[in-house]
Amino acid sequence: MDGIIVINKHKGCTSHDIVYKVKKVFNKKVGHTGTLDPMATGVLPLLIGKGTLCSKYLVNHDKTYRVNLQLGKKTDTADSEGNIIEEREVRQEKLEKDYIKEVLKTFVGKQKQIPPIYSAIKVNGKKLYEYARKGQAVAIEPRNIEIYNIQLLDIDNNNKQLKFQVSCSKGTYIRSLCEDIAKRLGTVGYMLELERLRVGDFKIENSITIQELMENKDTDTYIKEHFISLEKIFKESDTIKLDDRKLKLFLNGVKSTQKSKDGIYKIYCNNKFIGTGTVEKGLLKRDIIL
Repeated sequence: MDGIIVINKHKGCTSHDIVYKVKKVFNKKVGHTGTLDPMATGVLPLLIGKGTLCSKYLVNHDKTYRVNLQLGKKTDTADSEGNIIEEREVRQEKLEKDYIKEVLKTFVGKQKQIPPIYSAIKVNGKKLYEYARKGQAVAIEPRNIEIYNIQLLDIDNNNKQLKFQVSCSKGTYIRSLCEDIAKRLGTVGYMLELERLRVGDFKIENSITIQELMENKDTDTYIKEHFISLEKIFKESDTIKLDDRKLKLFLNGVKSTQKSKDGIYKIYCNNKFIGTGTVEKGLLKRDIIL
């Protein structure tokens, strides 16, 4: 089977742990479009077999998260796994619902964000967390991100916690967002909990846990029900139909003239899905072939 299966990752395991288990189930190459930290849960799309070749089309997907922000305390990792390095008062008037909603609104739109020091971004050939672990200072360049929507879900006055849901662009660090929100509320904070609800079209309501997959790995109907084929992945792409002669040339890597706009297309021959091809400057070439 070649395509995607969407796992609802549980807390306490790494994305690599999940990849390893799924690889044993399908006995094929398995990849992902972006990891989740061990403390994070939620949507983890896994690419199976030739589905791994789709990663170039999926890495730029927008994402939606549900977040629990702890106010009044700051950690060295900006999440619950770090050590508390600062504590500050959280003034009661800053926890008023209307006030928080107005603060959250200020984050909607395109902006520059400084990634957390504990991240895998490379500077001068080294990952940022490598500098952090050695206590070395390093200049971190801000990155362009976009917050599409941010919605307050709950306020826990007793524990000084906020729950919110945010939809954002690729490259957005929720840990940095939490710290920035806390700063605008006149205090410090860190990301207490994180659940990824959506990656592009892959939603948590369509996901399964790794336990459910392991329990049903020998049930073909279950696997097919939760497996997203290459044909489904590119369901929004237009179709190009080839006859047997043109298909042979196509599969051999020969480019052919195609009066279609540039982009990716589903390729069919005799009503059978062959894979994908791309059109560039009027020429069709092979892309992902089953």
